[in-house]
Amino acid sequence: MTSTTRLTVAQALVRFLAAQYTERDGVRRRLIGATWGIFGHGNVAGLGQALVEYGDAMPFHQGRNEQSMVHAAVGYARQSNRLSTHAVTTSIGPGATNLVTGAALATVNHLPVLLLPGDVFATRPADPVLQQLEVPHAGDVSVNDCLRPVSRYFDRITRPEALIPAVLQAMRVLTDPAYTGAVTLALPQDVQAEAFDWPPELFAERTWTVRRPGADPAELAQAVQAVRAARRPLVVAGGGVHHSRAEEALAEFAEATGIPVAATQAGKGSLRWDHPQDVGGIGHTGTAAADELARTADLVIGVGTRYTDFTTASGTLFAGEGVRFLNLNISPFDGHKLSGLPLVADARSGLEELTEALQLHEYRVDPRYVTEYAEDKQRWEHRVDACFETDEPDVRPTQPQVIGALNAVVDESDIIVNAAGSLPGDLHKLWRTRSPDQYHLEYGYSCMGYEIPAAIGVKMAAPGRPVWALVGDGTYLMMPTEIVTAVQEGIAIKVLLVQNHGYASIGGLSESVGGERFATAYRFRAADGTYTGAPLPVDLAANAGSLGMRVLRARTVSDLRAALAEARAADTPTCVYVETETTDTVSGAPPAQAWWDVPVAETATRPSAVKAREEYDRHVSTRRRHL
Repeated sequence: MTSTTRLTVAQALVRFLAAQYTERDGVRRRLIGATWGIFGHGNVAGLGQALVEYGDAMPFHQGRNEQSMVHAAVGYARQSNRLSTHAVTTSIGPGATNLVTGAALATVNHLPVLLLPGDVFATRPADPVLQQLEVPHAGDVSVNDCLRPVSRYFDRITRPEALIPAVLQAMRVLTDPAYTGAVTLALPQDVQAEAFDWPPELFAERTWTVRRPGADPAELAQAVQAVRAARRPLVVAGGGVHHSRAEEALAEFAEATGIPVAATQAGKGSLRWDHPQDVGGIGHTGTAAADELARTADLVIGVGTRYTDFTTASGTLFAGEGVRFLNLNISPFDGHKLSGLPLVADARSGLEELTEALQLHEYRVDPRYVTEYAEDKQRWEHRVDACFETDEPDVRPTQPQVIGALNAVVDESDIIVNAAGSLPGDLHKLWRTRSPDQYHLEYGYSCMGYEIPAAIGVKMAAPGRPVWALVGDGTYLMMPTEIVTAVQEGIAIKVLLVQNHGYASIGGLSESVGGERFATAYRFRAADGTYTGAPLPVDLAANAGSLGMRVLRARTVSDLRAALAEARAADTPTCVYVETETTDTVSGAPPAQAWWDVPVAETATRPSAVKAREEYDRHVSTRRRHL
């Protein structure tokens, strides 16, 4: 008779998670590196007790906000190449629903995270219990059902023995390179504390192999034929290049063929900024060099990209007559986008196979094409230099000058983290990426508040490297609370806090679409009731200091350069605070090089909206469906 181990459901879960590993390319890593938690009545006696019981097997981190705990776990997962992640536990009720935004971010970006929210009683000893959502037509619905549409896998563990198949399915999804994202196991608080006799095999070490599937021979042959027929091909490198660690394979492909490489936000850094085939970011926030190549390309080779609206300029960018798409992607769903030829494979495996096949045919683009894009790239870099430089070091910097000052102080070991506001657009155009994982932009969900907790997660995954969270004041005010966690744990992140008095990105967008910057600035109300009075007397630097962070205030370009160098050398959490010059007379980053569809009021009386609609109609007429 097989012996069993009597544990609570929560204890069994912790024991199981501590024994899970991933392996890819011969490298083995722990799958669940740690658990984050905030405890309430829905998990304190279950998972809380289990984490105390097995603290030697499962590291624990105390969070301040449930959403930000997910962001930290996601930052850790991305920096770990999706081979390791964290779990997050919360109580039922507000703690559980606070997970939804983080879960959506993880799933949109194909990044694994395990969510373990408490749930209402499975046995229903009292009905309703505290924080129970009563649904008259369904007795089995709780607030955790909000997590279903934003999770790749969801299960509610209403009996102890149901945990066994659920955790195995959860690990399968977390380690699936095509389908990973947020995984939710909702845990009723009474079931968490219930004991059960578990088979010992459940707690044996288990290794989950992360697959690298190669290309189907027929699809590969079609891909080779398409590339050989192309005269103006362009690679669009997406986040899948990084997830697959295909950067070297991409460089070999580009060098062998001479094909230029443009990058999405998630794919930036696939090649170094100074690589001969790198032409910079593509799309609405891209470079003039990359976007002009996109307009005239006859073959677009998407590698690990989802082709979001920013990348395609809302369907207006790839305008060449007869342009075709070749989509190398591990997901068939993405491989078939834009009616392209699918090459369904791991990015690295697919690139290696494609390179080898093309070399047999000695394919290479015309040297005149290489000269053309090299000269375009050089012209763009002169524009970047102009944005970074200043003859007046004792004045307040512009945002591009802030980026330039940081770019000058870092090396290939630094990592920058950003997600929202006006910074993503400026960074995509201007940042000169030196290493494959230096540029950590969360732009699939563009979630304000992601940067600081994600930087903590990144630093946990890369403890020996400088990690910078770049935030504007709008994002900072959304979620600064994990600064306390960084201070508590001694996690020496660097926060570059840019004060620009509001939602600068949306302010500019509002003006362009006839919204007249309505309610986008952080200002007092004026006499007419609008938010056009004096700027609010908010001291964000003092706020960061009150949370325990060391703060360096920079008032001028010279101050900024010195503060950034000092922060980079610091071994404690440090914030560099700078107020940027935002007047209309000061040059900023180059404008958008491609369109983005934000619908404008079809009828209006205000001149700004009428003019914006005329401009909108002009752009939308150029949209095309690639069939």
